[in-house]
Amino acid sequence: MDGYLLLIPFLLIRFGLLRILSKEGLRRAALFAPLVGSEKTAYGFYQVSNIFIFLYPFFLTVTAEPHWFYAGAVIYGLGILLCIASVSDFARPAENGLNLNGLYRISRNPMYLAYFIYFLGCALLTQSLLLLAVLTVFQISSHWIILSEERWCIREFGEEYKNYMNQVRRYI
Repeated sequence: MDGYLLLIPFLLIRFGLLRILSKEGLRRAALFAPLVGSEKTAYGFYQVSNIFIFLYPFFLTVTAEPHWFYAGAVIYGLGILLCIASVSDFARPAENGLNLNGLYRISRNPMYLAYFIYFLGCALLTQSLLLLAVLTVFQISSHWIILSEERWCIREFGEEYKNYMNQVRRYI
């Protein structure tokens, strides 16, 4: 099976499902908080790695080796489920715009976590060390993006977000 086919569920969830659930959510998901200092460099790595993650699977195939296939399929499937749940939760914030329900009660960044698990499954299914390395760069650079988002949320939501930060972990 061609590797690019692995991207179809992600694209349908991230863009199709989110658009169906909330056009405003689709717009919000495309926004980035203001970046400062090293966050700007991280943003560059984030965008380049993001492009690579979506183009490189066109040159990959899913492996038939049982160990990698089964491990990859389980992680990929979990990634799909987490993407559906996190996108659905993201589409329905409170009236003030803050997400505190669903997976957001467990993680302040379930979409980033879901994306990582999803693409980790892709890397295992294709046995691509290069995809895994770029995914690692993507996840590290995402951390800097998340820091900028947290700073913005503190400005936007104040004490409510600070309390949320004290109750819910950044990742898991």
